[in-house]
Amino acid sequence: MTHTPNLDSLRAEIAEIIVAALNLDIAPAAIEPEAPLYGEGLGLDSIDILEVALVISKHFGAQLRADDKDNARIFASLASLADYVATHRTK
Repeated sequence: MTHTPNLDSLRAEIAEIIVAALNLDIAPAAIEPEAPLYGEGLGLDSIDILEVALVISKHFGAQLRADDKDNARIFASLASLADYVATHRTK
């Protein structure tokens, strides 16, 4: 049985990456794990999502592509993004 990393700490790390990458005027801890990242919620647009995908890919080695049919699910919330990274990270 494989040990999965602590999802809470992974979510916190990803929240910090999002805030830093987009220069958001919000504390990383203020990002609700289940709140939408896109549109309502955090209010990111498609350009923001692309920037986050690039930084996440570089940081964790998890491949995120603009044409992935699962992007709506992957980027639905901080929690869903962290779940994806937890299972697809290479570093």
